[in-house]
Amino acid sequence: MEKAGYLQRTGYSALDSEGNVHAVIELHILGTRYAIRRSDLSKAVSGHVFIQLEELTHQWQQYYLGAVKGLAQVSVSGKALNLELFDTGNFTVSLNSLRGVMYGKERLATIGKIPAQSAISARRGVYGQQQISAVV
Repeated sequence: MEKAGYLQRTGYSALDSEGNVHAVIELHILGTRYAIRRSDLSKAVSGHVFIQLEELTHQWQQYYLGAVKGLAQVSVSGKALNLELFDTGNFTVSLNSLRGVMYGKERLATIGKIPAQSAISARRGVYGQQQISAVV
């Protein structure tokens, strides 16, 4: 797994499209800035729910949340937060380092890129089974 970026706690807030202020955690993945709302991140860490990754822009000394660019969910093992960016791919960050950032013990957490599986390797052949074809 290769390093693809980092996640950081910055302490600033961002406005959504309705003008509501949200505390955010900033993600830098492959040179692009994204944000996760802290309230949503707390829900995701405590349970297996999906949360949104939103684009983050900075204009006139204010941060703004933009379009949804992906989803995040705690892994099945409960040891990582898996990030799926719609156009870029899949990434992961350790929950231990994420909690360190959320609760102020650490400033940064490393984000790793999950290698994409090719269609051939993802489709596993099962040996010893017969293949039955039907004519319709």
